[in-house]
Amino acid sequence: MAKKDERNVNIVIKNPEEENEVVISFSMLLKKLRKYLMLWIVVAVVFVGAAFGYAGVTTHVNKASLHALIGFSYDGIEKGIDPAGNTFDPYSIKNPAVIENALTSLGMDIEQLESIREGITMKGVTPKDAIDRLTVYSSVLETNGNVSVADKILETTYFPTQYHVYFNYNNTSLTDTEAVEVINAILNEYNNYFYEIYGYNESLGNAVSVISYNDYDYSEAIDLFDNSLSILKKYVRQLANEDQTRFRSSATGYTFSDLYQSIDTVETIDLDKISSYVAVNNLTKDKEAALAYYEYRIKALTRLKTQYEEEIKSYEASITSYEKDQIIVFGNGTDDTNTQSTLASKQYDKMIDEKNQIVVNLAETKQSINYYKERQEALKSNNSGSSSSSKIDTVEAELASLNEKVGNLINLVADTAEDYYKNVTFKNAYNVLVPATNTTSDKISRVIENAKMPIVILEALALVIYFAVAFIESIIAENKNRKAALLNAESDSDDKDKEDDEADK
Repeated sequence: MAKKDERNVNIVIKNPEEENEVVISFSMLLKKLRKYLMLWIVVAVVFVGAAFGYAGVTTHVNKASLHALIGFSYDGIEKGIDPAGNTFDPYSIKNPAVIENALTSLGMDIEQLESIREGITMKGVTPKDAIDRLTVYSSVLETNGNVSVADKILETTYFPTQYHVYFNYNNTSLTDTEAVEVINAILNEYNNYFYEIYGYNESLGNAVSVISYNDYDYSEAIDLFDNSLSILKKYVRQLANEDQTRFRSSATGYTFSDLYQSIDTVETIDLDKISSYVAVNNLTKDKEAALAYYEYRIKALTRLKTQYEEEIKSYEASITSYEKDQIIVFGNGTDDTNTQSTLASKQYDKMIDEKNQIVVNLAETKQSINYYKERQEALKSNNSGSSSSSKIDTVEAELASLNEKVGNLINLVADTAEDYYKNVTFKNAYNVLVPATNTTSDKISRVIENAKMPIVILEALALVIYFAVAFIESIIAENKNRKAALLNAESDSDDKDKEDDEADK
């Protein structure tokens, strides 16, 4: 039996006919644990190696998604709108044009474009202020169970300013290195796409540059150039009004004021000179077609003049009846009089600006009507119906020179505007905060991460088996010791009985 100073584990095994008690000492249990300790350590090490081997194979076969972090910082992103005032779509980073440009820049075939596009996913980062609000609401809700607080939680909205970008390239033929290059190229290419969409108006550049003036009569070609220069002028004037830094482009060396003056010079000197030359000499490729064109332009501009006049009346009525914002300055307490004053609201100011712009447009329209009427009368009075070849050569040379100047101005505006948006307006609007990587340390980290769960399961299993074997071995050993002790006791008892019998005899 166990010694008095030993702590014992008592296990009672009950049978239908008898009750036996097996006593296991901690010394025996520890003895068995020590006996199998080295075996358990070896098995544990083998299991760790097996787990890492399994994780290494699965990580290589099922490639882990690459991860990057991007951020947006411009007025409106916190409200979920883009720089143009529309709902912001972060998945525009998956635009096929962006991916195609990225693949082209890397010299890769674009046949995998769709599989690459499908492998890109995004997840927004919840802003800290939204987390704080939800935490406060949840705390209050748990405290008093107020229904209005629950409604507040449901109404809480947030718009991420940062996004996790994941790229799963298992369905592509890209290697690990190529996958990193592709996703980073896409993220960088989106920078250019962002500026093209929200910065310089590329469609504007295309519209004013696609001029095949040779397909038109001289007067029509002049109108085309005039329209292009007017559009370009308005665009540059808008940028000049937005620019508060008097930005000078490092790419072109121009400010927007410089460009405006250049456009104005070409319009008022070069274009007007050609227009006057055509008007004075009544130059035309087809007199009847030119007269019909003038008649059409006069009617169209007259309708436009009437529209502008109606709009001005409507704005004047709205401005007159508009109720401006009121502010009240309370008295200093010595009398009952308070001071009232009127503040024009943003809406009021907007109506004034829009009305002034229409007034300018109306004046320009009236001038155009008078110009076409004069051209129409001059052409009607020209009975020759033909023009000298020298004059035609002169005007065509002047138009060719004008076309070259307009094209140069368009390029200057495009380069200056792009430089301005990239380095001023949208300097930090979009950034790749953490590019994707796939270094050796990244691979090791992923293998370790994938090996964690198998290691926990296998080591737990080994530990359970280790203790179970030691425990069972302890029971068997103690049972043998108990049986041996009982046999010895019985043998001693028989010997004593024999001695007693012999003594009695």
